[in-house]
Amino acid sequence: MTSTYLSLIQTIPTSGARAAQPVHVGGLELLAIPQLAYDIPGTPAHMNGGDSETELLLLRREGDRFEPWGSLEAPGGEDAESFTIGDRDFLAVASIRTGAGPYDYTVPSTVFEWDGTRFVPFQTFDSFAAKQWRYFTVDGRHFLALAQGVALPQHTEQNRPSVIHTWDGTRFTHFQDIPSEWAYNWHLFTAGGHTMLAHADHVVPSVLYRWDGAKFVPHQDLATAAGRAFATFDDPGGSGTYLVVACIDDGSRVLRWDAGADRFVEHQKLAGAGARELAVVRTARGLYVIRVNFIQGPRADPTSALLSQIYRWDGDRLDVVEEFPTTGGTDLAVLDSAPGPLIVQTNALTAELRFAAESRVYRFTD
Repeated sequence: MTSTYLSLIQTIPTSGARAAQPVHVGGLELLAIPQLAYDIPGTPAHMNGGDSETELLLLRREGDRFEPWGSLEAPGGEDAESFTIGDRDFLAVASIRTGAGPYDYTVPSTVFEWDGTRFVPFQTFDSFAAKQWRYFTVDGRHFLALAQGVALPQHTEQNRPSVIHTWDGTRFTHFQDIPSEWAYNWHLFTAGGHTMLAHADHVVPSVLYRWDGAKFVPHQDLATAAGRAFATFDDPGGSGTYLVVACIDDGSRVLRWDAGADRFVEHQKLAGAGARELAVVRTARGLYVIRVNFIQGPRADPTSALLSQIYRWDGDRLDVVEEFPTTGGTDLAVLDSAPGPLIVQTNALTAELRFAAESRVYRFTD
């Protein structure tokens, strides 16, 4: 398939890659890629199989390419979040499970700190089926939120809500639980003068929370189920703020902020199932949203070789301008580059449902 917008620069050998996180520390520009699992020779292919005693890859950016630099012990890696508080640099890693079958989902997730030459463990959090860390600041306070949980019958008693931690000056402490069953994602943004925090869940409604000055309170439901990710953008023409809600079923939508109603309202449906993650790309010629798709069909026998979409904003709606192949697509990172933005796109599976899948680095050109 010939691409107009994406030019392949590099493929990166990964295994069950779940995220791509730029990291800037000590004069280095790194890329962190957590990995869910390695293939176990002689075992049947299965998207929930494999050996989860994995490492997080750290690659160093050299120009517009990435070369191996190091790794961190991070079993069952689902996500990585890089952030800075004062003059201290941190990397939080979400671990969903350990083992090679049966699996233990009650596994600690670790925040590492840069010591000047490497990342070392700083603080460990009890977590259950951890999916995503998100760092953000509100009213001068530092928060670190963990989306977690899996709603399966055998884990009913172990399941946990998502949780927001706050920085007390020396470490993170518990701040607020967010009701959830099978959480995936967070997204902080502002709309209508409010600080908003969107929370995605697979089983129960994905909810938009509003900061009331003391805590996050429910503002409105965003999706009834199958929530995966969010993206926001302001229309360059001034028509308002838009929120894209990605669902792994056929329920992804674009919502528009209605100032009179003080809430988001339906604006557009985005056809197709499988959505896992979103990224906004802004160029001198336009505003784009990239949607990466994970799987379609039942978890026991899914299809991972899919087409993912590039949408262009035409002033009123998002139109598909191109599709590109992905295999179990999980994340997107947009990096600055003089010739045009770099897009790092992670793949967690092959078309045969094996974990040793290549992740890709593209040049975005419009």
